[in-house]
Amino acid sequence: MSVGSALIPLINIEAYLVGIGALSAGGVVGLAIAAGVGQSLGKIVWYEVARRGVDSAWAQRKLSSPKVRPVYDRWVARMEGRPWFGGAVMFAAAFVGVPPLLVMAAVGGALRMPLVVFVPTIVVGRTLRFWLILVGVHVAIG
Repeated sequence: MSVGSALIPLINIEAYLVGIGALSAGGVVGLAIAAGVGQSLGKIVWYEVARRGVDSAWAQRKLSSPKVRPVYDRWVARMEGRPWFGGAVMFAAAFVGVPPLLVMAAVGGALRMPLVVFVPTIVVGRTLRFWLILVGVHVAIG
């Protein structure tokens, strides 16, 4: 479910976790880890599509736009050689959801963020987010 929700934005993993959390007697850590890893696997797909697609003729035409190119170049400059900055933005997207993680996964791929930064950041951020949701459900239902 978590991989599918990472690939298809209409599937809401948080709502699913609330339902599963209400039905489970415990094991929230395991559920959170499974959901976090699954979401990360799905976001890696978006990352790779963007990483490979940025060199396509279509993307290069879009990037040649006088409005788009400066924004793209500014983000490349921010990310290159600053893995902590990119990691912080990606963690915020994974944990809080702002900016949206799907968008940031594509941006990370297009900007060629190192996978050694991208993957652990997403796994930790998503796992913590899902753990808090599951703990909240258990606290709410007593």
